[in-house]
Order: sequence, then structure tokens, then C-alpha cells
Amino acid sequence: MPTRQERVYLETARHRIAGTLTLARDGYRSRVSDVLNASERDFIPLTDVTVELVGNEGPGTHHDFLAVSRHHVVIAIPELPEDGALEPAEMAVPPAGVL
Repeated sequence: MPTRQERVYLETARHRIAGTLTLARDGYRSRVSDVLNASERDFIPLTDVTVELVGNEGPGTHHDFLAVSRHHVVIAIPELPEDGALEPAEMAVPPAGVL
């Protein structure tokens, strides 16, 4: 099955984790959310990983491989595009007087 690599940031209650996730090139299991919602897997395998402790100053530790319990992930974010530009979010504000 053809695969692709995607950098992701995961946060647990105690750790910030940046690593590379291997995903299917397209179709089933091609999104980060597919991996997070896979009930048959308890761990998310990552490579080229940096782990930082939340609330702790200093550099993180680097690991070639890390398996993260998907039950402990609080936030998961795919890496930003190379230019780092974010598209502004549009707020869904009802027209004045409509509630």
C-alpha cells in the first residue's frame, strides 16, 4: 500500500510531542483523524520524535521511535505548511437582532 509521511504535533496532559506519522497515500487511513479514531489500535506509532514536558523549560528529548497511547492524546495538529501561513477563521456571527 502506498504511504506518505506527515509531521504532527500531539499533546497529552503532561507532554508535547512532535513526530512523523505514516499514513495511507489516499482513501482509508489517509487522515490523522482516521488514526486517532481507529478503535482497533491503542497506540499511535511515530518516528523522528521530539518530546517536551508541559510546563518545563529546556530542550526536549529526541527519539527515533515512540508509540503514544491514543487514549491520552488531548490535542492533535498536523504540521503547518512550509510557509507557516494560517488561513484566518471566519466567525459564525448571526446578523444583528437574530438570536
